Amino acid sequence: MGATLDQFDAFDLTDNDIRRLDGFPLLKRLKSLLLSNNRIVRISPTLPECLPNLESVYLTNNLIADLHDVDVFEQLPRLEYLSLIANPVTAKEHYRAYVIHKVPQLRVLDFRRIRQRERDAAKKLFKSKSGKELVKAVNRSKAAAAASANTFTPGEGLPQNKNKAQGLSEEEQQAIREAINQARSMEEVEKLQKMLKAGKIPGSKNGVTTEDENGNEGADDVIEVEDDAMET
Repeated sequence: MGATLDQFDAFDLTDNDIRRLDGFPLLKRLKSLLLSNNRIVRISPTLPECLPNLESVYLTNNLIADLHDVDVFEQLPRLEYLSLIANPVTAKEHYRAYVIHKVPQLRVLDFRRIRQRERDAAKKLFKSKSGKELVKAVNRSKAAAAASANTFTPGEGLPQNKNKAQGLSEEEQQAIREAINQARSMEEVEKLQKMLKAGKIPGSKNGVTTEDENGNEGADDVIEVEDDAMET
């Protein structure tokens, strides 16, 4: 079974009601995972062993809640693109700095290019007393989660209505689902991801704009894959 699956470069597991990301066989060819619109709350620590060559992981609109859940991506040396948009973890203080610190091989996080100034700021933060205290707190949370892993029940403690928890109506969720199902290429899927980041729902009459760190509108921080590939 594993040998059969290992002929693919990408898996699209969008909208499958997945609750825990594990159970993969060894897939050396797999480079991209599309996992948007699921109920993922846990990522197995064995993921890097099973999928060692992942370059992009899209987890938009899931239920990843804790900073320690992103630590697993540190063990994926080829990982360059990661999206956790519309996950509770993105509301955590210092979320972006923490991910940049823990997963230094990333080039694009949540469809925003990671700038050198962000890397420098993250490095400075986690050398400081407050940064070290944050790491200790995350590690304590990680240890507690590991201790309870053997009794984990998929779906336990999840909100009854995920769409409500994520701030999406049934109609908006259906629009997103249909748009993803109709996408015919990775480029189209990535455009939809950026649309979600901008707070837009597919089919909206409003245009999509982005803002840089100073609040200026523009597209510089939202990366087209082909633009990024042109860099040397």
